[in-house]
Amino acid sequence: MDPIYYQVKYAKTFVLFYKTQLLGRYTNQMSKIGFDHDKYLKMQSEKIKERIAAFGGKLYLEFGGKLFDDNHASRVLPGFKPDSKINMLAQLRDHAEIVIVINAADIEKNKVRSDLGITYDVDVLRLIDAFRGYGLYVGSVCLTRFAEQPGVVAYQKKLESLGMKVYRHYSIPGYPSNIPLIVSDEGYGRNEYIETSRELVVVTAPGPGSGKMATCLSQLYHEHKRGIKAGYAKYETFPIWNLALKHPVNLAYEAATADLNDVNMIDPFHLEAYGETTINYNRDVEIFPVLSAMFEKIMGKSPYKSPTDMGVNMAGLCIVDDEACREASCQEIIRRYYNTMCEKRQGSADDEQILKLELLMKQAGITVDDRPVVSAAKVKAAATGKPAAAIQLPDGRIITGKTSELLGASSAMLLNALKVLADIPDEVQLISPNTIGPIQELKTKHLGNRNPRLHTDEILIALSICASTDETAGRAVRQLHNLQGSEVHTSVILSQVDKNVLRKLGVNLTCEPEYESNGLYHN
Repeated sequence: MDPIYYQVKYAKTFVLFYKTQLLGRYTNQMSKIGFDHDKYLKMQSEKIKERIAAFGGKLYLEFGGKLFDDNHASRVLPGFKPDSKINMLAQLRDHAEIVIVINAADIEKNKVRSDLGITYDVDVLRLIDAFRGYGLYVGSVCLTRFAEQPGVVAYQKKLESLGMKVYRHYSIPGYPSNIPLIVSDEGYGRNEYIETSRELVVVTAPGPGSGKMATCLSQLYHEHKRGIKAGYAKYETFPIWNLALKHPVNLAYEAATADLNDVNMIDPFHLEAYGETTINYNRDVEIFPVLSAMFEKIMGKSPYKSPTDMGVNMAGLCIVDDEACREASCQEIIRRYYNTMCEKRQGSADDEQILKLELLMKQAGITVDDRPVVSAAKVKAAATGKPAAAIQLPDGRIITGKTSELLGASSAMLLNALKVLADIPDEVQLISPNTIGPIQELKTKHLGNRNPRLHTDEILIALSICASTDETAGRAVRQLHNLQGSEVHTSVILSQVDKNVLRKLGVNLTCEPEYESNGLYHN
């Protein structure tokens, strides 16, 4: 066989290895574990079963937050896995069915999930596939605030052609204050009754404002008209009801929802009813009197005395190292601050959000100096006069990267970090300039790129190819999974390509709110 055949064959193998390492999920342990994942799965599923029994055998569970990839929870509660909630539900797969709710207005305006970059209507399809992948039964999709919008009608036909049951719910004048109309045949009674077959009906959505709670209450109205006993509960991970109001975990939730202007507060209804201080957030507290009145009209009396009563969240009882969760949450607040500063620079956030985040940092007793990689990246940038990056590995070591003619700062930082993890001397070249040169020529002469420096995805693929013939490069590639949980800061806003690669590697990124150039267009 031609030796070139073997070189190409092994190069392909290492590219595939690189893609598997980069796109896969890891269970790399952080230095401190603050949350008991197994205890949470057990307690949470038991609590939901208790609530089903309390209502006579059927429960509509409004599921807030992300069921998949809850990276916020995993960051502020070290030990909480991004898929903890869906794994908990999977334990109840024989008892549960999923109803996915989407607001018709969001379909019409092509609303996009900022974290995924896909529209809500497309995300519904993704969610259906993801639920089924866990063995969960997706019973139907509910279109809320339906008003015969042409695009929504077409979307319903598309879903039905894929074998999904679709139901329509309508806007109710005066919602949520006009209770006599809402809880009547002209209000909830006008909505199509969603046929369900399991005792636990999980109502979820692509994002906030989809109408999950209204869907649950509408179903309660229809069930009770049919003589079927059913109840309602709410599952929100944050704020955590049994932590202090200003606990960093709860402050981090406010930081995460700065754009919604959510505010944590003591639940006054719970305090009055039980003499116990618990934490909820403003929207649930404000709507509770209306919900209580609706429950009374539907069920004869309200089953709950407070918004906290409605919840079934056991996360706060599974914290095993409070200090670890405090530290992790403080870091999350700083990350949210930097991310929002960059969003403001890009025109998608305002001063009010920044001021709120600065207040939260003050309440937590922290500053940006409490994020070590920030000063490391700034010092490197000042020393070189060019963009720089710094990474703090899970073991605390900090490595920097500078901009050169061949590499961007984040690419250099990644290579340097892999050298440290693989115990490779700094002077060793993992990728020959002879390998980088043809890639730069391809970018600038054939693909129309003005910047010849290699992005992180390009440098990692080049490294993987080199690993086919160089064991030192192979050792570096095999360290990719050990980057997960690292902290990164860059002195400029990164390209979307570099952001995506770092996200897939499980790295927590922040950037200074500055662009590398003074141009108007940045990609």
